[in-house]
Amino acid sequence: MTLAATSTRYALRHATLYRYAAPVDIAAHLLHLTPRSLPGQVVEAMALEVSPTPAYRTEGQDHFGNGVSWLSIEAPHASLEVVLEAVLDVGFAPPPPAAATPPWEAVRDAATRPEGFRAAEFALPSALVPNDAGAGAYAAQSFPPGRPVLAGLLDLNARIKRDFAFRPGVTTISTPVAQVLALRAGVCQDFSHLMIAGLRALGLPARYCSGYVRTRPPPGQKRRQGADQSHAWVGCWLGPEHGWVDLDPTNDLVVQDEHVLLAWGRDYADISPVQGILLGGGRQTLEVSVDLVEA
Repeated sequence: MTLAATSTRYALRHATLYRYAAPVDIAAHLLHLTPRSLPGQVVEAMALEVSPTPAYRTEGQDHFGNGVSWLSIEAPHASLEVVLEAVLDVGFAPPPPAAATPPWEAVRDAATRPEGFRAAEFALPSALVPNDAGAGAYAAQSFPPGRPVLAGLLDLNARIKRDFAFRPGVTTISTPVAQVLALRAGVCQDFSHLMIAGLRALGLPARYCSGYVRTRPPPGQKRRQGADQSHAWVGCWLGPEHGWVDLDPTNDLVVQDEHVLLAWGRDYADISPVQGILLGGGRQTLEVSVDLVEA
């Protein structure tokens, strides 16, 4: 794998704990908790522990090439704990100069031709990012005729950061994009879905990326263990010559060495970290602890 000249080595720990009000008799789970190996991201070591120990477990890849784990727990259990630990070196190459990228209309058109076949599915609506005229109108302000595609993307990325307040608790992962537009508030998943909806309305491929972002404590304060969080951002296609660039609308960043990528898909529903079908269990509580520190 090839890293940019500037890269950062991280130790990652992501613990997920479900507690059930009544025993779960049997459960089947799909985990998207395997960091991708990519140009710009080298996975030096990785371990994924599940408790209780599954009766059946297998590893593989999903449709998008993400690493996945399928597992079945066939004995009664009152909780499920999944712990990911990994060491990674991250340094994604910077994008080309915005002026050197093609007009956004050319990228839109390329997505409908053979050279864009791998990106084409990311220009289509999906379960959590359906067609939304409001999102399209919002995004269109960043894409006047002939504007280089990256210039438009950077403008949209900055506008979302400026126009929307980061406010946990006002939305859920299934909050419609139209409601996020009306609220002008939400969290990283909402802003990513909004940006994707706007780009797809213009015919531009965009994919949902999940992972982690490095956080720092306020000046003079110690970093709290487990206080980091999962994060989401947007992969944007610049056409067949330049490929993909990742943008973080929550923080108005171009992804380079502060993000660790787990998986990508059409939206959150494709790559939820832990999905499952349970027999029994009743009500459940969820605790998540994330630590991403320089190693």
